[in-house]
Amino acid sequence: MKRLLSVLIMAILAGFAIGLGGSVFLAMLPISKVLGAFLFTVGLFTVCTLNLNLFTGKACYMFDNKPSYLFDLLIIWIGNLIGAWLIAFLIISTRLAPAFTEAAKGLVTTKNNDSLLSLFVLGMICNVLIYIAVENFRNNSNDFAKVLALIFGVMVFILMGTEHSIADMYYYAVAGELFTANGLIRIVIITLGNVTGGLIFPLSKKTAEKLTKRI
Repeated sequence: MKRLLSVLIMAILAGFAIGLGGSVFLAMLPISKVLGAFLFTVGLFTVCTLNLNLFTGKACYMFDNKPSYLFDLLIIWIGNLIGAWLIAFLIISTRLAPAFTEAAKGLVTTKNNDSLLSLFVLGMICNVLIYIAVENFRNNSNDFAKVLALIFGVMVFILMGTEHSIADMYYYAVAGELFTANGLIRIVIITLGNVTGGLIFPLSKKTAEKLTKRI
């Protein structure tokens, strides 16, 4: 029980951190989307350096763990949702609310007008990029290269217009549409896309390694 509580707390903090990244992105959106995408990196950088539990990153390593890890992922997803909602609640309680809400509604409207298949595929592409960024951060011995990997990974997935389920939780929360049937359905579809995309590289690598051993 204590372990699961720890998992939940670290997940809430991760959702909060991504919400902070989303906040600066919303603030910069009317000025420069490129600069906003760059500054959004603070969210993933915080998650990686503090070893927080972010669903999109943890889902990539599903097959490196025991089946019970699936329950951990559910707890992490819920924790991320709580954290993203919490920072959104704080933001809309301040003078920043009008500008942030307007920007978030613009993003959410685009998602609401999109097809579920499109959201799923964009979720896949997003987590391919997240996996590449996180793997480089984990395995690169050069600190500058670690940070650069996160910056490029985040900027590319944002500027491409792909879908990150936890960031989207935050945007939907700021727009006041998170806890609606439509909002939750779209978040779940994007989540499934994130999971699928996050497994493409690791499963392909495992398959290639097994084939190499047989030769």
